[in-house]
Amino acid sequence: MKSVTPTLPPLIAAKVLDQLRERIRYLHYSRRTEEAYVHWVKRFVRFHGVRHPREMGQPEVEAFLSWLGNDLNLAASTHKQALSALLFLYAKVLCVQLPWMNDIGRPHTKRRLPVVLSKDEVSRLLNSLESEHCLFGQLLYGTGSRITEGLQLRVKGLDFEHQAIVVRNGKGGKDRIVMLPQSLVSGLRDQLARARVLWSADHAAARAGVFMPDALDRKYPRAGSSWSWFWGFPQATHSTDPRSGEVRRHHLHDQAFQRAFKHAAHGAGITQPATPHTMCHSFAANCARPA
Repeated sequence: MKSVTPTLPPLIAAKVLDQLRERIRYLHYSRRTEEAYVHWVKRFVRFHGVRHPREMGQPEVEAFLSWLGNDLNLAASTHKQALSALLFLYAKVLCVQLPWMNDIGRPHTKRRLPVVLSKDEVSRLLNSLESEHCLFGQLLYGTGSRITEGLQLRVKGLDFEHQAIVVRNGKGGKDRIVMLPQSLVSGLRDQLARARVLWSADHAAARAGVFMPDALDRKYPRAGSSWSWFWGFPQATHSTDPRSGEVRRHHLHDQAFQRAFKHAAHGAGITQPATPHTMCHSFAANCARPA
């Protein structure tokens, strides 16, 4: 494989997985992308007997992808994610030219109609959710937000005076403003009151502040401990930040809500494969339908 002139700064880490993480963070990819790419590179290396990726090329990549598609029968979207991880590894981390990149077959994703729930089904599902999870589900449906957008909601993103919610770093990394339904105002005010109790306890215990995006914690060291940057839906317990090692308050865990959502959908008698993202599609469809 032919080396290319790197346009990125030299890597500091010695091990390939640490180099992968370093490059992902330098390019400001999301934490989920980092976790996914590290996962697929690990599987790729193990599949070929723990050989270094620099010693491998097109045959090994194609063999691994064929195994994923033919033997494991993975979905096309998962297959594409694994391919993206390997292409990132070679192009951005190992900085080697890939003349065979365009020759690798890409799986074709079949377009499927999204699952959409009726207003009655949404009502039954929300009624099957409990307390904080119910309010969070109402937020997703009432604003058409995605689950990550709701989880990352900060106190300062709630504008009760103008009945609006500021969504930061939404799809495509873009910010936008959505309407705050009047029916959610009371519940969200109560939620903030509960969140402030946790914030006050963290403040009194001199805990590390919440995670700050784009290294804002270095530019504004005290902002992460301020009330305005606190999570709208914080976790009841603390957790360790996998990047910094700091023990801090994280927002509501996505898997916790997904489990609650799945259980509620079953309890509401919904047979369609509904997920939290279904609320976004249902919001768009039900709002477009005439009353």
